[in-house]
Amino acid sequence: MFEKAQQFLHSYFGYSSFRNGQEQAIRSVIEGKNSLCVMPTGGGKSICYQIPALVLPGTTIVVSPLISLMKDQVDALLQLGIQATYINSSISISEANERMVGAKAGRYKLLYVAPERLESREFIENLKSIEIPLVAVDEAHCISQWGHDFRPSYRQISRMMDSLAQKPKVLALTATATPKVRGDICDSLDIDDNNTVITGFERENLSFSVIKGQDRHLFLKDYLKKNNKEAGIIYAATRKTVDQLYDRLRKENINVSRYHAGMSDIDRMREQEKFLKDKTTVMVATSAFGMGIDKSNVRYVVHFQLPKNMESYYQEAGRAGRDGLASECIVLYSPQDVQVQRFLIDQSGERNRISQELEKLQLMVDYCHTENCLQCYILQYFGEAETEPCGRCGNCTDSRASVDVTKETQMVLSCIIRMGQKFGKMITAQVLTGSKNKKITELRFFELSTYGIMKEKSAKEVSDFIEFLISQELIAVEHGSFPTIFVTEKGRGILLGKQTVYRKEAVQTRQVSIDDPLFEALRTVRRSIAETEKVPPFVIFSDTTLKDMCVRLPQANEEFLRVNGVGENKLKKYGKAFIDAIIAYCTEHPERQPEKVTESFQKKPAKKAERDSHLATYELFRNGLTCKEISKQRELSLVTVENHLLHCAEQGLEINFEDLIPAEYMPLLKTAVEEAGSDRLKPIKELLPEKVTYFMIKAFLFLNRQKENA
Repeated sequence: MFEKAQQFLHSYFGYSSFRNGQEQAIRSVIEGKNSLCVMPTGGGKSICYQIPALVLPGTTIVVSPLISLMKDQVDALLQLGIQATYINSSISISEANERMVGAKAGRYKLLYVAPERLESREFIENLKSIEIPLVAVDEAHCISQWGHDFRPSYRQISRMMDSLAQKPKVLALTATATPKVRGDICDSLDIDDNNTVITGFERENLSFSVIKGQDRHLFLKDYLKKNNKEAGIIYAATRKTVDQLYDRLRKENINVSRYHAGMSDIDRMREQEKFLKDKTTVMVATSAFGMGIDKSNVRYVVHFQLPKNMESYYQEAGRAGRDGLASECIVLYSPQDVQVQRFLIDQSGERNRISQELEKLQLMVDYCHTENCLQCYILQYFGEAETEPCGRCGNCTDSRASVDVTKETQMVLSCIIRMGQKFGKMITAQVLTGSKNKKITELRFFELSTYGIMKEKSAKEVSDFIEFLISQELIAVEHGSFPTIFVTEKGRGILLGKQTVYRKEAVQTRQVSIDDPLFEALRTVRRSIAETEKVPPFVIFSDTTLKDMCVRLPQANEEFLRVNGVGENKLKKYGKAFIDAIIAYCTEHPERQPEKVTESFQKKPAKKAERDSHLATYELFRNGLTCKEISKQRELSLVTVENHLLHCAEQGLEINFEDLIPAEYMPLLKTAVEEAGSDRLKPIKELLPEKVTYFMIKAFLFLNRQKENA
């Protein structure tokens, strides 16, 4: 049976090997075991039930929470030549009856249904007339009361299966489940813990960043202009913010859609279709958008406001890069967003869950303030104990210089106190810059000693600086009818000269992808076909497939069939149009040649972590390789290799760190540690030249500890 599964993977889906975890999940299903599959968004969960559906007799039922997911997946399956349909509230009663008749006649291999449909006694009776070998439960975390999106109707799944004469096997699938949620899923669906397939939560193609203390409107405007050819989602916490952003971006001539629960069903569907079909490139939305959206070419997800918890954030951020290409996930953090989320939690009406939700919100705030690897923080949240720095997130790659802003900070804090700590940040900025507006004159703020002491700056610049001081918890916000700012205990310490304040340079926006005229030409071909077929472009081919065409430059059917994601059905339907476009481009650009690729239709499965990976690094180090050479040979980040050596040293293995720290830095390190202490690395780093790395500091501190213990 499994040999047949491999054949279908190649002939229908155009891949020659399964991704990490897919084979294990499919074998488990084919062997008749109830199973749970935990795989990150974009990891290929749908293939884990679509392939068994083709192999097993009868019709597989897929329980899916949102209409949009069903439609996208059914459209994609029909494009592949696989018979599938859905029954939900978007179709008429007569259409639903017709599709049920077809299901009873064995016309479909997959039937998608909403969980609410299982509450209908008539629907359950109809299912008894269908041969159902497997029930796939998508977004299975919805079954758990400990999850972030509990839906009572999911509890009907087990009852439905018990009512069938021949009880089907179940495959539960989710991307975001803590150990507690996984236990709840297994208990509810009678799944043995041993039949849980967890591939790990890391998305190796995503880079995570948190932007604090900057003008987020300015950052967003610059980012969208640099990435105007790419699709992206911007999440906001409230409908009002979505509408404001939408209007603002339209005025900037950005091609934008919007989506929130306050819009009519027709308007929401229209906006969603425009985004899915690449007629708009940016979607601004609340969390109401996206669950089940199968759009694979989203290159970035920006959270304009703080998400309410890590499960929601990782699910929403995970909508970037589903095709495996490099993508970005950015949180634009502002402290007042914490109060917005607290208010939304209080208004939720679920009194018994408020303390739990507030605790999750605090962990989300901690994520925004950590100086450690952001990917590690996420993985540890979901129960992965052994993690190593990813080497690609905003914290791992942060090389910005820090500027001493203690004097400016004292000016601002002093002004807030002199104003009575009863006003907002904008009027405070106006006092500091010497504004002569009516309110300042009426309140006689021009008599303050702090009036105009920052007049060389604009009020907007000072307001942004106040935002930075809020993010550093030197200023706090009192949320009443009008938000007012006051100096915290930590801020008073700055006024007394107890600590120095440093501010890093603003984070610079970057372009997510590299321009390639052939890729743009193939996107045009894809868009044209999609319009004719009336489906989203990514249903025709993903960006990954188009990129692989740019690498391989196939100019014949046999070559085209080797492209990642091209099966026999799609070769027949679309091969000629894309081959013709590639031939035309190569004729005009004869210098463009195919690149050498390994003959695999799939990206390499993630390498299985070695249990004693640090020892493998140590062996290479002993053989005389430098850290950079080990990094290249083992395909690990430089940070990971350096951490391996520190780990080895802690275990008592011989490493001469003095050889790894340039001699001229040793006295500088000694002075910096004496001044800043050895408790935290950041204050030490800020006293040293930029070329002195965190690794050198850690190594120096290790040497100090060795001397103390000698």
